[in-house]
Amino acid sequence: MFQSLTERLSNAFKSFKNKGKLTEADVREGMREIKLALLEADVNYKVVKDFVKTATERAVGSDVLESLVPSQQIVKIVNEELTALMGGENTKLVISSKPPTIVMMTGLQGAGKTTHTGKLALMYKKQGKRPLLAACDVYRPAAIKQLQVVGESIGVPVFTIDGCTDPVRIAKEALEHAKKHGHDMLFLDTAGRLHIDEQLMDELKRIKEELEPTEILFVVDAMTGQDAVNAAAAFNEKLDITGIILTKLDGDTRGGAALSTRQVTGKPIKFIGTGEKMDCIEPFYPDRMASRILGMGDVLTLIEKAEQSFDEKKALEAAEKLRANKFSLSDYLDQMAQLKNMGDLQDLAGMIPGLDAKALKGAKMDDKMLAHQEAIILSMTQAERDNPSMLNSSRKKRIAAGSGTSVVDVNRLIKQFDAMQQMMKQARKMQEQLAAAQENLKSQTVDASAGGGMVKVTVNGEMELVNLTIDPDALDPEDVDMLQDMIMAAVNEAVRGVNELANKQMGAITGGLNIPGMPF
Repeated sequence: MFQSLTERLSNAFKSFKNKGKLTEADVREGMREIKLALLEADVNYKVVKDFVKTATERAVGSDVLESLVPSQQIVKIVNEELTALMGGENTKLVISSKPPTIVMMTGLQGAGKTTHTGKLALMYKKQGKRPLLAACDVYRPAAIKQLQVVGESIGVPVFTIDGCTDPVRIAKEALEHAKKHGHDMLFLDTAGRLHIDEQLMDELKRIKEELEPTEILFVVDAMTGQDAVNAAAAFNEKLDITGIILTKLDGDTRGGAALSTRQVTGKPIKFIGTGEKMDCIEPFYPDRMASRILGMGDVLTLIEKAEQSFDEKKALEAAEKLRANKFSLSDYLDQMAQLKNMGDLQDLAGMIPGLDAKALKGAKMDDKMLAHQEAIILSMTQAERDNPSMLNSSRKKRIAAGSGTSVVDVNRLIKQFDAMQQMMKQARKMQEQLAAAQENLKSQTVDASAGGGMVKVTVNGEMELVNLTIDPDALDPEDVDMLQDMIMAAVNEAVRGVNELANKQMGAITGGLNIPGMPF
């Protein structure tokens, strides 16, 4: 998402970072590179012109040119202007005080309108709502069937009228059905066209007049560039839309639509589609998106994804089992499945500040391998899952036959699991050694009573005599205090050195171990 734009902006910022002091000419030259990057990303020309003008005016101010690190100031300004360009802050879906909340989904064909109708319904279902889907697209072949399949996959009912070709009637009766059966949200999947025409707009205006929807969302394909902006402007003019959903941001989109639709229509982007699965939809946060575009990561979204994907209770139980060396194959399977739910590893890498997402380009959880592993583990008895060492040749053959895999696949899984356990065992051992070293260093004492230039130093319970070139008896009391401070400083430095060494060894164990056969 926005990968090419991120690279171009990074290159533009390099021209600032290579100079300790910036002149007005330097700023304008760098801003020209930023302008070219935005235009190449298919951002609307007028939007780019206004953006660069505002950013340049701020960047050539005395506060920036005279600051100690002017390049960081300029990055900050561009980040703030990008955030403002995309809306400034997150705008939530309005929930009606008188249920049901009616959400009218509009857009051209192929933008992902029907799929994202289901995605929104699932999102609010998880939040405790009782949504209902209404199939108002009576023109596109199999559109009603598609919505029924989507509804069935997420467990949300779909309202249809067999043989009815009037979308206004379907919408009105769907509203009555929702009120009668206690649905507090109604999503209207309206018809789209390959292009904007008057018949489509008239039909949508009639639905709006009859039902007075709480929200009118325009679904736009982010990969269509300026066409998306033009379509959004046309729908907004006719229907006065309340928000925008950007879809297909997981593709190789150049990002121009995301940066332009808000500015051109004046209506907020409320959601973004980030994948094909029904849970791949996120609220749109302009500040987080700006950070991702500038390669600064998006830690908050990463945390939210982890919270949604991982069961906190299970995670704590798994951590405790790892510490107690009781981590079983069943626990391993649970962890792999939850990691898979977080999505594409490259997208996750892009949310981590300082991590190059290109390093994980194409890295995905291997669904096929994970399915094989699940089948293998589920073909084992509980005793075999808890103690894989009991798996002999005959047991492995039975498991392979029961899971539809081979003995080689079973051996690969066991080898992978053993390698992971070995890594955890080494990590625990290193932690114990580090804790012991810290405790021993705390017990060090310094005693200057040995006399004759000798100082007693006790390390790990053993006393050693250290020869000093200074005779303690010839020193003033203040000098003795200073000497003891010097010795304690040396001891503290030794503690710090041990900690650094232990951390390096820990990193070598956890970071350098190559586990074969991992499913990503």
